[in-house]
Amino acid sequence: MQPYLFPYIGYFQLINAVDFFGIGDDVQYIKSGWINRNRIYYNDKIETYSFSLKKDSSSKLIKERFYHDSFKLEQDKFLRILEIYYNKAPYYIDIIKLIKKIFEYNELNVSLFNKNQLSIICNYLNIHTEIIDSSFWEIENPENMEFEERTKKKLEKLNKKIGVNHFINPIGGSKLYDKKTFSNFDYKLSFLNSSEVIYNQNNNKFVSNLSIIDVMMYNSVDEISEMLSELKLV
Repeated sequence: MQPYLFPYIGYFQLINAVDFFGIGDDVQYIKSGWINRNRIYYNDKIETYSFSLKKDSSSKLIKERFYHDSFKLEQDKFLRILEIYYNKAPYYIDIIKLIKKIFEYNELNVSLFNKNQLSIICNYLNIHTEIIDSSFWEIENPENMEFEERTKKKLEKLNKKIGVNHFINPIGGSKLYDKKTFSNFDYKLSFLNSSEVIYNQNNNKFVSNLSIIDVMMYNSVDEISEMLSELKLV
């Protein structure tokens, strides 16, 4: 998975469901994706927040992109927004401390910063999955290979390094990956189908799939642990 910033709970359901979670930062950064932005909820309105990146070539990979020099100022502004939006949430104090700890990491590289924040959030949620990055499955001359061949080579490398035999992808990956192809390579492929996670947001209308920040503000670690299991593998 690409290294998202404060992603929705389904992302953490996936991390919790596996032994090794792979960061896919060896792909092109997409401006409209969730690498440097996400959604929170206030006064029955969905607000999308984002952190600026340094201007660079659109062909650069995620691991080659950097947050803007104003990153620290944007972090301070974001903390003030969270105070306004969530100061009455039951776990506000704990989660603000957690986010401040994430922001203490003095790193502008997008992939490194995002990977670190995922590790900190996982530790808070008692998720002990090992997170690995793209260096584990990098192969030579991938641009010269067809998709299936490239997939096979990456699986073979992962199998050699950590003994992979079962690959799990979000349900959206069913449009990209084929179970038969993986079976031909002697690997099992499953798709994670998340159930809708519902909790009290102190708003009139519940909105799902917001940032994990929203989930953590309103729920205890034990409650979130139960949510992490609300899924099916198909």
